[in-house]
Amino acid sequence: MVQVRKPINRLIAPVRALFVSDASAGILLILVAAAAMLAANSPFADEYKQLFYGELRWTPIPKLDDLHLWINDGLMAIFFFVVGLEVKRELICGQLSTPEQRRLPIMAAAAGMIVPALIFVTVVGMDSPLTRGWAIPAATDIAFAMGVLGLLGNRVPASLRLFLLTVAIVDDIGAVLVIAAFYTTGIKMMWLAASVAVFAVMVGMNRFGVRRIWPFVVVALVLWVCVLFSGVHATIAGVVAALTIPMNAKDGHSMLEKLEHGLAPWSAYLVVPVFGFANAGVNLTGMTINEVLAPLPLAIAAGLVIGKQLGIFGIIVAAVKLGIAKAPENANWIEIWGVTILCGIGFTMSLFISGLAFDGSALLIDEAKIGILGGSLISAILGYVVLRLTTKHPEEREVESVTP
Repeated sequence: MVQVRKPINRLIAPVRALFVSDASAGILLILVAAAAMLAANSPFADEYKQLFYGELRWTPIPKLDDLHLWINDGLMAIFFFVVGLEVKRELICGQLSTPEQRRLPIMAAAAGMIVPALIFVTVVGMDSPLTRGWAIPAATDIAFAMGVLGLLGNRVPASLRLFLLTVAIVDDIGAVLVIAAFYTTGIKMMWLAASVAVFAVMVGMNRFGVRRIWPFVVVALVLWVCVLFSGVHATIAGVVAALTIPMNAKDGHSMLEKLEHGLAPWSAYLVVPVFGFANAGVNLTGMTINEVLAPLPLAIAAGLVIGKQLGIFGIIVAAVKLGIAKAPENANWIEIWGVTILCGIGFTMSLFISGLAFDGSALLIDEAKIGILGGSLISAILGYVVLRLTTKHPEEREVESVTP
């Protein structure tokens, strides 16, 4: 009976995995990326471009005069707000709340940003204007990477899932800091001062015990407008606002947890897919092989595929061998290596940074998208294959133990 179940379980496992919570968001992103590429290379390519880049007949904020800007500067603020909520919760009472828990993820995330950036700069050349895109391969997409893990069911040890999640969270913190520090231009001090003042109001609301959600939402919108006009990218307002949301709970559930649980599905299944569809499409018509294999896409792909696993796996080995940190429990080195390969999936944040790095150059943005999609696809397939071949499903181990 058990032996009969074995091939059936193997057959339905990939289908069942599509409906697992940590896989579905990643699968949706894969479908969205494919849909965007099809739309950009279909007879409706002009309509696809016009939909997102065509000037709006009316907009409440003249600075945001097309749908693409509203998505990247407005809708994505919700994504960054959810990231900020998650980061605050993890730092206060989650997997990053103690120095021991933070040590390895911080080291891994730092190495996973530095090494890809170095590889990127090495490929494009130190004197190249393309160096502005150094941060593109430094980001890891949580949903995409967790989606690939979800396809593997229970094969991957829980400790590695947790490790990947915490590294990706720290990676997001790094990406936000990079955006704020290196992709901010034309600072307007009056608006920046207003942003600081509004942030102080939100901190005061927390300190003085405001426990209704709507005042925080209203003031957060004001903060977003101030940051938008300050020259700092508007999505940073989402992270900053999230840090002011109260974590103290009187009825067992804090405002932060309620907002995170309420907004996380909207972010994963609406905000990020809409962003992906608006940004992942690349028109390959007339593009030569030389353009596809140009220094920019090659540098990004190399940073994601080689740099991520080299940096993260290398620092884990060094930290464990030197006694600085402990390796994830119940995982061997090949399994750890497989998970570090998945860190090379850089879909959402990489696309976001590429738009900031090469704003105004459609060709360079398209080349960057090719590198991001290519590098992410290779990392996803390679990581899946390594983990699929080196891990065993619990049911398979049970079958093996009872089979003579």
